Amino acid sequence: MSEYPRIRVSGPPRQRGWAYGEQARDRIHRSVAGYRQAFAHYAGWDWATVCKEARQYEAPTEDLYPAFVEELRGIADGAGVGFEDVLALNVRTEVMFAARARDARSQRARMIGECTAFAVLPRVSACGHTLVGQNWDWLLHCFDTVVVLEVEQPDAPDFVTVVEVGLLAKAGMNSAGLAVATNALVTEADRGEPGLPYHVTLRTLSDCETMTDALAALQRGTRSSSAKYLLGHADGLALDVEAAPGDFTRLSVLHPESNGILLHTNHFLSPPAGTTDYSLWVMPHSAIRFGRIADQAAAAGPPWTDEAFQHALADHAGFPSGSAAIPMPASIHWSRARPWHRWSWTPSNGASGSLAETRAPQSGGASTTPVSSPKTRTPRQGGLLPPTRAF
Repeated sequence: MSEYPRIRVSGPPRQRGWAYGEQARDRIHRSVAGYRQAFAHYAGWDWATVCKEARQYEAPTEDLYPAFVEELRGIADGAGVGFEDVLALNVRTEVMFAARARDARSQRARMIGECTAFAVLPRVSACGHTLVGQNWDWLLHCFDTVVVLEVEQPDAPDFVTVVEVGLLAKAGMNSAGLAVATNALVTEADRGEPGLPYHVTLRTLSDCETMTDALAALQRGTRSSSAKYLLGHADGLALDVEAAPGDFTRLSVLHPESNGILLHTNHFLSPPAGTTDYSLWVMPHSAIRFGRIADQAAAAGPPWTDEAFQHALADHAGFPSGSAAIPMPASIHWSRARPWHRWSWTPSNGASGSLAETRAPQSGGASTTPVSSPKTRTPRQGGLLPPTRAF
């Protein structure tokens, strides 16, 4: 099975964006084509409507993060597509999940897929370092649109992210030792109102050096979408932030349990005050996946290894609504099977630090292809950096 392409960029925002778009031109065109179909199915909108809707997120992003908008313009120029096309890819969560929230009682609002995430503190990990990881079940066309993006930037930590092509960032880790995993959530407030898009918010975390920086970044501005941000750091810290649309008052913070681990799927565990959680209607499998990985974690440790969680994230119990929603051979032609795919990255901050991309072959198992982390940079004000390892 082939690896996802590695895209390496550096320089100022517009230059980085152009290099990203130029190197991933074909995949960006595939992604636009794939989301034309996805938006039509999940939101009932043609692409022109999607692009028009996307423009309302440009101003809120540019007000706080003008460099990110420059980066998006560079991506569009490099790929030979319109700025609106790239902007639409970056706000697909706002369009799709807002449509599901508005249509929460419709069967169309429900879907198979999405994420299961974890963090393990050093005191209970087998390697003695922080572990953070997740899987991701999503649309079939993403097999041909996911890339490993490595970014070197002059005034912030370098970072690596496993991301749908054309998006600014998703799950990943940076050279300051901060790792990010994420889960989509849905509330009554996910109405697609203008604000900071989900994937822009994820990009802000890539620039953070400490956990405090990351929490402050999540408190900045008005977010458009609900999401969970699971954060881990090489300093031996982990934090889970559940966010509803809105400002800093619409956040809740969860710490690791006494057993030293954090687990999350696609519903709120501690909703901010006044939040109505639609997540379990949109993704009822989330509760099943949460219980399943909690049971598997209890059986596997302590101490916990990244291999134990890779095995858990590839689990097919409850298929096709389990932790891994990929079709198994015996059910490829089963009427309920869906053409989803999954990946899991498990960075280990420390002597064995790496980013591993896991794609599940048709046998239902999991194969792991490690890729190198970005170059290690000297911290501006001290602190522990995760060594990197190239394969």
